[in-house]
Amino acid sequence: MRRVLPGGPRLVLVPMPAARTAAVAVHLHVGSRYETARDNGICHFLEHMLHRGTAEHPSAHEQALAFERLGATLSAATYADHGVLSAGVPPAHVEPVLELLAEVCRAPIFDAIDVERGIVREEILESLDAHGRRTAPDDLLREVVFPRHPLGFPITGGLETLARFDRGALRRCHRRYYTSELVVTVAGRFSTNAVRASVARHFRLPSGQAPRVRPPRALAGPTHKHVRDASSQTALRLGFRAPGIKHASEPATELLLRVIDDGTSTRLYHRLCDEGGLCYDVSALYEAHADAGLLELAADCSHEHTLKVAAELVALCRELRTDGPREEELDKARARLGFQLDAMRDSPGELAAFHGFAELFGLARTPEARLAEFDEVTPRAVRAAAARLFRPENLGLLTVGTLTASESKRLGRIVAALA
Repeated sequence: MRRVLPGGPRLVLVPMPAARTAAVAVHLHVGSRYETARDNGICHFLEHMLHRGTAEHPSAHEQALAFERLGATLSAATYADHGVLSAGVPPAHVEPVLELLAEVCRAPIFDAIDVERGIVREEILESLDAHGRRTAPDDLLREVVFPRHPLGFPITGGLETLARFDRGALRRCHRRYYTSELVVTVAGRFSTNAVRASVARHFRLPSGQAPRVRPPRALAGPTHKHVRDASSQTALRLGFRAPGIKHASEPATELLLRVIDDGTSTRLYHRLCDEGGLCYDVSALYEAHADAGLLELAADCSHEHTLKVAAELVALCRELRTDGPREEELDKARARLGFQLDAMRDSPGELAAFHGFAELFGLARTPEARLAEFDEVTPRAVRAAAARLFRPENLGLLTVGTLTASESKRLGRIVAALA
């Protein structure tokens, strides 16, 4: 059930009359995608500062206590291209929690900035080595695949930018993103009329529009970045520039991902772990944005296995590009997607997250509609998606660990086999 409130946010209601809980979520366009190199990390810092109190609850402790007295806990997350504020809540307290959540969105006071700056500094330090160099493989891979573009920025920013943020910068960031453009979603057991009235009354935000974005240029791959790190393993990441979230091949690419990695019987784990014994664990990820995406293959291994693991990953990509997945692989991938989407019906939190995200980006509105998209994907479409994706020009390669000049050259020859 979707509503656009006069002068207010979009409202999505997902009634679950038999549920014993409810969930509320606010989705908005915010994140490192919309930043510059100078203010990188400000959206993430703003997310932290939203926990620091409002005019009615003027400290982090008082604000947390207000939510927790109602049986809720405020959670927040910032991604590259969107942010989420959410809370699970007893059905009897949905309206007062919505009021609190609106207060957080509307009137933060940005108290104790330096205290929160210290907390975020500790978070950033987790991704640095003893010399202050960035070593987090997943962040570094995005920098390789989206060079000189905000999609390659770390969401947390860096220590230098963090040191510059003050109350004025936070207020400017807040005014830009916390507008009527956001989406409020309520799922679970609640009164439709009471929720609609509460959102209309409390979410009175300035009018706004989704921020404009600059699409990334085509990747002139293959590119390779090596970061020396004296740990006991080398982190190997193959990142392929992939379709965006609204591209016609997005469902086929998602199914391709599921063929590669969705459980320990799928190709990636079976090949490198079960058969090869080369890694303890491996993974794959497809991250789609409005106009571009990233498909990542990840493996950490002993230094002596790096070249062998790279060769196996490249061979896996070549096989899928040439032959595509087997029919039984696609059937299993669709079935598992169906199981996951069906299980979502039992979780107000998962449904609120699904519907809020879909509304924000204009995607399939229901789990059933999403499953129907996958049912229409043919084996030929998945093979075509792999053929477009697994090309040298789309590849950004990252290694973090120990790699000699000779090994780097051999790695280049392995990657060239994609051609």
